[in-house]
This record gives sequence, C-alpha cells and structure tokens, in this order.
Amino acid sequence: MPLRLLLFLLPTLLFASPHPNIILFMADDMGMGDTSAYQNLTGNSNEDQIFTPQMERLARLGVLFSDAHTPSSRCTATRYGLLTGRYAFRSRLKHFVLFGSQGDPLIEPDRPTLATLFKSAGYSTGIVGKWHVGLRYTGSDGSPAAAWEDADLSKPLTDCPSDHGFDFARYTSRSHGTSGPDPTRKYGNKAKNNSPIQNVGPGHLHGNIAVGATGKGKLLHKDGPNAYILTKLGSRHSDHAAEFLSTHVSGKDTQNNPFFLYYPSNSNHGPYTPDKTISGIPVTGAAKTKSGKAMGVRYDYIYENDVALGRLITYLQSTDDPRRPGHKLIDNTIVIFTSDNGAEISAKTATGPVRSNKGSAYEGGHRVPFIISWPAGGVGDGNPRTPGKLSSELIALQDLYATFSTILGKCLPDPQKGEKGAEDSFNILPALKGGQLPSRPLFHNDHKEFKIDPAAMALRLDDPEINGKVWKGQWKIFFDGELARYGKANSYELYNLATDPKEAQAILPQKKNEALFRHLHEVALLQRNAGGHRLASLAKQDAVAYDWSSPQQKSSSLESKLVASGGKLIETPAGLGIEGNQSPRVNGGEAIKITFKQDVLIESIAIQAGNGGSCGGFVKVGNNAPLAIYCVDADNDSREQHSNLSDLGVLKAGKTLHL
Repeated sequence: MPLRLLLFLLPTLLFASPHPNIILFMADDMGMGDTSAYQNLTGNSNEDQIFTPQMERLARLGVLFSDAHTPSSRCTATRYGLLTGRYAFRSRLKHFVLFGSQGDPLIEPDRPTLATLFKSAGYSTGIVGKWHVGLRYTGSDGSPAAAWEDADLSKPLTDCPSDHGFDFARYTSRSHGTSGPDPTRKYGNKAKNNSPIQNVGPGHLHGNIAVGATGKGKLLHKDGPNAYILTKLGSRHSDHAAEFLSTHVSGKDTQNNPFFLYYPSNSNHGPYTPDKTISGIPVTGAAKTKSGKAMGVRYDYIYENDVALGRLITYLQSTDDPRRPGHKLIDNTIVIFTSDNGAEISAKTATGPVRSNKGSAYEGGHRVPFIISWPAGGVGDGNPRTPGKLSSELIALQDLYATFSTILGKCLPDPQKGEKGAEDSFNILPALKGGQLPSRPLFHNDHKEFKIDPAAMALRLDDPEINGKVWKGQWKIFFDGELARYGKANSYELYNLATDPKEAQAILPQKKNEALFRHLHEVALLQRNAGGHRLASLAKQDAVAYDWSSPQQKSSSLESKLVASGGKLIETPAGLGIEGNQSPRVNGGEAIKITFKQDVLIESIAIQAGNGGSCGGFVKVGNNAPLAIYCVDADNDSREQHSNLSDLGVLKAGKTLHL
C-alpha cells in the first residue's frame, strides 16, 4: 500500500507548475471607460468608446473585475499601497502626492515590498515606468542629500527602487512632466528649462544612476540616448521591458528562475505625450473609437498603453517557457492590467457611470479596471476565442501582497512577533479563481470634494452583521480628515452602493438605522487605529493613554520605564522634557526612550512643539528603521500633513520606543 500510494502521488509532484512569472502593468489616471474591455459595464456607445484591442485580448484570456479599487485616488498613495500592502495614510502622507524634485522616500528601508517578497522566492525583479514613492539623492560630499538643492546628480542615489528589491530599474522619478526637463519644450519658468539650475528632476534613472547627468550642476544631456524627451518615453519603457524579459529568459543564470516585472506606465497622466510608434506599431494619431472614428491626443496616450500591453502578451504567447518544456510563457505567467486611480477628466465616457474622478473618494476616483490572466493557475482559460470571465467580487490593489504571498507559499509578516508588512492586505486568490470572498473593510483615501480637509476618507463594508442581524448592502460611509489624522470618527455621508451606485442620495441617520451608523463608526475607528486591517484582531477597546501633560492620565497598570538620553528627564506643564541645554524641552541630540514589560500595540503618538517650539526628528520602534516625526502643531509642509504619529505596530516587551 505505501508503494502504490507513492506511485499515485509521484506524477503530481513531478509536474506541478513552478512559481508563476508576474507582469503587473499599471496605467496612470485611467478610468473604466478608457478601455473597450469594460464597454458592456460602462454603456459607452461605439461612437464614444476608445477601442483597446489588447486589453480586450487579455480579458478574453482571463478575468475582468467590475468592483476593483485602488487604496487611494492619487498616484503616490496607490503605488505605496500596491507595493507594501499597506495604506499610505498610515505613513506620513495623509493626502495628495509626494511633490518637489526629491520627495523624501515614503517606504522606509526595512519595509517589505512586492519586489523583496519575490526576491525572497528566487525571482528576478524589474521595474520600468513611474516610481513616485520618493527618492534620496547624494550630496557632493557623498552623504545623503537633505534636499534637491544639495543633490549631486553625478553620484549614485542613496534611496531608490534598487534599495527596495528591484534588480533591474529603468524609470522616471514621478509623473513624467515633472521628472526632468524636456529639451524640446520651453517653460515660462526658466528654472524648469534644461540648465545647471533646473529644478524639475533628474531625468532618466537606471538603477541608482541619473544617466543624463552631465556633471555641470543639474544640467542634463540635451540629445543622445539619455536625453529626457517626453514623446519618446513610451517606446523607451516598452523597449526596457522587452530587454528585461528577453535577457532573463535567455540567460543561463536566470532562465530557470521566475521573473516579476512591475510596469507602472507614465501614460496617460498629463501632459499627453504619445510616442510615434512602439516596436513599429503606430501610436500617435492611431487611437480610434469602436466605430472607427479618429480620437484626440489624450486617447493616443491611452492607446500607447494598449500597444505596450499587446507587445508583452505577444512575447509571452510566442516564447517557449524554459522551465516548462512544451509550454509557452503565457501559460504560467500572471498578467495584470490595472490603473493607479480613476480618470483625470470628468467625462462619463472616461470614468464610467460612477460619481467624480481622480482625487475623489467617490467611486470614480478609485474604481478602476482590473484584468488578470493566469491559465496554469486557473485564472481564466487562456483561450483568446472565448469571451473571458467576469467577477463582481470586491478587491483592491493592496491585496496583491497577501495574494502573491499565498501563491508563493510565503507567510505574511507576523505583527505579534513585532514584524511589519502587508498590514492591510487580504488574500483574494479565491476570487481570481472564480470564488467568493468574505466581507471585509476597505478604506478609500483622499477626497477633493471635502474642501475643509482633503484627507477625508471613506470606509466600505458589505453585508455587516450587527447584533445577529445582517444589514444587506454595500455600505460606504465618509469621514472627515480627523479619522486619517487623529483617529477620530466624524462621519458626514453614507451611501448604499447596491441600490445607489452613483452615490446620488446620501442616507440620513435615523432611529431605524442607528445601529448601522454606530457599527460603521466602531469598525472605522478599530480598523484605523489598530495600525492595519490584519492587526485589528490584536487591538482591544481598553486602550491605555499616556499623557504626560495631564497628571490624571499618567498612572496606569501598564508597567513602563522611561529613560532620557542627553540629560535628566523632567515633567513640565507641557509634558515630558529633558533638563539642560537650551530649554526644558527635548532638544537636538536628546531623546526619550520608553520600554514596557509586556507586548503593546502602539496606536499613536502625539508630539507637540508648543508655543515657540520647533519640531523635527524621528521615532524608532524596537529594531525597526526610524520614521520621521510630524508634530500636531508644527513641522508641516505646504500640503498640511500634520497628524498623530500612528500605525507603528507592536512593540515587544523589553524593546525600546525611541523618540
């Protein structure tokens, strides 16, 4: 019997598919109406609908999702969420994007990313396109540059995609129009033109090198292969993607390993700069409606994505898989096409039949195309002649981290062990394979319609069970910026997307729905303040507050130890300080270290500069990398990122919280 059992299992063991290859293609600023793959859902007429045959091709091979979302309605925050499996509002970025020619890195050095996840499983990793989660340049003395003004572009960067898991990186620092001076364009602001004092960016980046640097201040090469010409970005990134794939598949040292290609395209973010051709296929002037009518330059730029995607699919379909003799690469490659947020224009033909567009927490800001194919994994059938499959399951881009971890057989970071990573990521593999997912909370961040504070956000929760009763519906409740900034739930709108998908009529709080409102508030507070969806089960309602400016809140049953570094710890009317030096505050070179005798989940830390004080520094949780401190009353930038310092995770017993 043991022998017969072994013989029965052996074929499965021998022929099980190896880890899949991954291509993750993400457009910029593209609504559901911007692809004909979604025409049946958007209702666009043939006279209005742009024809995207390659996106339709991918949909026939796989699965098209109608309820897919980005974690934010803007590019930086979505890229952060996609790469880390964590909402960006849990970082220092409460709304908007990283701006300025540097944009300090948003991902700390020890935070896991999709690229480090895949590298841990033996993958070759590559990125082509738009990074936009922050860089750190190097100064002329070799130390990390504090700002763009200190940067020496002839020196390797200190922090870039290569430091977050990517072996191969050919990219722009942020949106292409602000990533470098185009020598073919003249700006009214002379500092933006290509000169030693230009201040729009480093141009093309290869790994940690600004390849266009001339060594003459910030002046970049004005011609040649590394000149930063906006209308040539489409073919440049597509050619680099082809280079990464062909080099990997043909290389003796790499062809037996899987690959991960992250392709965050610059298209179709403004300015609209479509390339003339990609791999010989016309782009400029080539966009057509389904009825055959020529379209404008914005649609050429969208069509550029379609051509680039088609080139990848054709390569996969025509290339033998070196790890699976007799199969083409397409069979065991996960191909995903999506967008970082909704359309940048408000036309319903672009956004689809939903409310608002980019920059909004209404559906048009974050409900996006999501098309996926993986024949060997049962995600679609891989047959280009079938109509493909449709799923209405609720998914989000930050879920890809947990999903890929499941596919690779890798455990997610364990917060109870003090590990960080993928705090807001859920495994959606069952949905990709045609199954159903359990109800889960989902936040949408950045809401331009709330003029008082665009850090406002929404929570989506379907069919919640409250006191034994299931409240059927797709409930979406909006909160002002206090939730993201300070963990306080002040709601102002509620919709049921199941009956009101256009978010046209807000539901008023009444006695009959009082339990629903109360439950949604409780869920929002728990999910926000626990530091991550996956940490919510660790959080308890009996939180302990330490406020050293209030004698009533200093006592607690939680045993702690405080140590001052740089002087004697003292209590002042404003809170804790350190005696000596300039003032009874915590000054430069001084620190407060806190330890507890049991594991604690840190919800937030509020630090005040006080009248006349300034604020700047870092917090360090255990052995983790330091995080910049933002005070509640100082140290703001022009985009008002003030908040509690929150979402720090678990501090293990005996480990130090270093302020």
